[in-house]
Amino acid sequence: MMQQLRPIELNLVDELFETSPGYVLDFTNSTYAQFFRREVGVDIYDDAYAIFGGSKGKRLRAFLSVGQPRAIARALTALWEYREIERLGRAQAETVVNAGKRLSAIVERLGGMPLSPFESTIEVPGAKDEAKPRIFRAEEATLRRLEAQLLALHEMSDEPQARGYHFEILLTELFNAWGMDARGGFRLVGEQIDGSFQLNGHTYLLEAKWHRARTDAGTLHAFQGKVSERPEWTRGLFVSFAGFTEVGLQAFTARRIILADGMDIYDALARRLSIPDMIAAKIRHASEYRNPFERVRTLFPL
Repeated sequence: MMQQLRPIELNLVDELFETSPGYVLDFTNSTYAQFFRREVGVDIYDDAYAIFGGSKGKRLRAFLSVGQPRAIARALTALWEYREIERLGRAQAETVVNAGKRLSAIVERLGGMPLSPFESTIEVPGAKDEAKPRIFRAEEATLRRLEAQLLALHEMSDEPQARGYHFEILLTELFNAWGMDARGGFRLVGEQIDGSFQLNGHTYLLEAKWHRARTDAGTLHAFQGKVSERPEWTRGLFVSFAGFTEVGLQAFTARRIILADGMDIYDALARRLSIPDMIAAKIRHASEYRNPFERVRTLFPL
């Protein structure tokens, strides 16, 4: 049996995700199975993962031993995201020194993307400065330039296609400024995708609209169709500069999609808000209130 992780790496995984002997985070047997099917595409209760025993912790150790490297990287990324959302939601301090940086090194070695940091002001009492996690920050000069470009788009001609094209480029640059591995638009047979980016183990498809009219439910449903035809770990971000019609928001039930408008992007740039934090706040609000669109200035009051 070829071990994909070294003993010291396995110890870190245990420290991060095994909350007590045999248990992984707060998963039940049912939610554990659903999590692995959805995030990794693996039946964790297959006999192949019972070689060390039948508990959740032992099945995770077996998966880390016999799984494919990229599948392991996806699992570790998804477990980290789940852990951090729960930890920050409970306002708990991080007790594992350099947890994200150390786990990210493992994920990258296995062929995965670097873990996106979760910004938090929670600190471990008495922790040394060098032990505090480093938070990714976009460069001030880049944010200043993008803010000016967004304002300059207002002065462009009234040609929607030209404005939309430059808006897509601006968003791609903004996502990359925050380390989100964004890509520009691309065309497939029968559909156009305005871009994509990575965040916390998920691939997001981007739909960007710069029209004078607000986006209606039909346009939202069309984008949701694109997302729903892809693997379950795919999510979507629809950015409509003019916003969305009230009727459209009422008629649209979001599935793995969040919404933003031009004011959201402007507020994020003008206030130097973290784009990963902005998306995380929108995701949480959508999950809690079944509302995929809440303004940044409401989620991040002054």
